[in-house]
Amino acid sequence: MTKIEAAGKGLDLAPDAKVGIIAGGGSLPVEIARALARQGKLPFVVMAAGEVDRIADFEPYEQATLRLEDVGSLLPILKRHHVTHLVTAGHITRRPRLSAMRLNLGLLAWLPSLFVGVTRGDDTVLKLFVRRIERSGIKVVGADEIVPELVAAEGLLTKAAPRRSDWRDIKAAHAAAKAIGALDIGQAAVAVGGRAIALEGVEGTDGLLERTRELRGHGRLAGGSRGVLVKCAKPGQELRADLPSIGPLTVEAAHAAGLAGIAVEAGRSLVLEGPATIGRANALGLFVIGLPAEPAHGE
Repeated sequence: MTKIEAAGKGLDLAPDAKVGIIAGGGSLPVEIARALARQGKLPFVVMAAGEVDRIADFEPYEQATLRLEDVGSLLPILKRHHVTHLVTAGHITRRPRLSAMRLNLGLLAWLPSLFVGVTRGDDTVLKLFVRRIERSGIKVVGADEIVPELVAAEGLLTKAAPRRSDWRDIKAAHAAAKAIGALDIGQAAVAVGGRAIALEGVEGTDGLLERTRELRGHGRLAGGSRGVLVKCAKPGQELRADLPSIGPLTVEAAHAAGLAGIAVEAGRSLVLEGPATIGRANALGLFVIGLPAEPAHGE
């Protein structure tokens, strides 16, 4: 057996196992593919059309490109390439347009999930997606099981550390992030001066930080200084499909928004391009810290 160790758990792959990656934008799907290749398990990559921004990095691997509207073809493609395990990774910026789908037998199996997903939040959609994949006999695994070195550790990760005032912001932003997470809205919040001032919506963390930067520029935070971004998993979230993550661009955007640092949930968040992310935070004087994870539902 080939064993890829993860934090607190391991992924056991039989010699004939094959891992598929549904790849969106960003570095995570690339890092997963490279980790599998180092283990001697070349992946099969399904690139979401119009979403992948590092197409050249997938050239060494078997691959296919699939429109979101062609989800009905996903399982036949995975079966045809003998995929036994599947991981989803990277940013998907939109949902399938029902009007652009071509009706076929494969699509019929997905229709109940698609209709529910149109009116629900991202986590509901991902849970339905995972359930449908696993009913087909393919096991869905988390990115943290394949690249455990990217999982955020607990404690301070940078040279800079939070001040006493920053801890008030961390507490306020963490409470706000958990509140919107319970409503399946987002995973992140920004607090300044001990109160939450911006919450993540459908535009994602980049949009949240851009709004924070604009608030600074328009004087909406007059008298406010520093501030903190907190990202954490939604209560009851399907962690195999969408772990919160930060990367070098998050650090750059947080700095541009005038924030003092970033806090993430240890064990349930990823620090993408780890050395580069922490190195950039150190260069800019920002702190990055891993907070103790709260017990998930059922634990």
